[in-house]
Amino acid sequence: MTKQIHPSAIVDEGAQIGDDSRVWHFVHVCAGARIGQGVSLGQNVFIGNKAVIGNRCKVQNNVSIYDNVTLEEGVFCGPSMVFTNVYNPRALIARKDQYRDTLVKRGATLGANSTVVCGTTIGAFAFIGAGAVVNKDVPDFALMVGVPARQIGWMSAYGEQIDLPLNGEGVYTCPHTGDRYRLSGGAMTREVNA
Repeated sequence: MTKQIHPSAIVDEGAQIGDDSRVWHFVHVCAGARIGQGVSLGQNVFIGNKAVIGNRCKVQNNVSIYDNVTLEEGVFCGPSMVFTNVYNPRALIARKDQYRDTLVKRGATLGANSTVVCGTTIGAFAFIGAGAVVNKDVPDFALMVGVPARQIGWMSAYGEQIDLPLNGEGVYTCPHTGDRYRLSGGAMTREVNA
């Protein structure tokens, strides 16, 4: 298998990029970056030295993934969404020793122009709406919108809203996959259809 790297991209020596990955126009991948297989990095993307990107992630145009950000498998980063790595940055004060870890779990979607404040964990298959600002941890399968982001519902791994109340109990079966979602105690779990 091969990688496709556009001639205008800069991939520093030492960067790890998996097979079947595509690196488009004007991308910069720093030397310490670790990028999995089947990843797509859109135009004008920056990947920092201590960034980790799992297999089959899609990073759309104009996204910077800074140090201490980890994307698990299958994360979607919408156009121009933003990660931070220092909570209280100042141009006149060096705070590289204060980077906070950010984790985006498997299958999550980060909508266009959304912002993820450092130090947060975004749950598996969570869906962050366009323009939302995430400043606290997000549960698995949560649908988050607004500034600051607040949960308004649940999303399936397939990417459609689950017809269950935000709080309470219930079971939902995805019409596309047959997976069953169980809401109990304010948490959503999934039973994969075999």
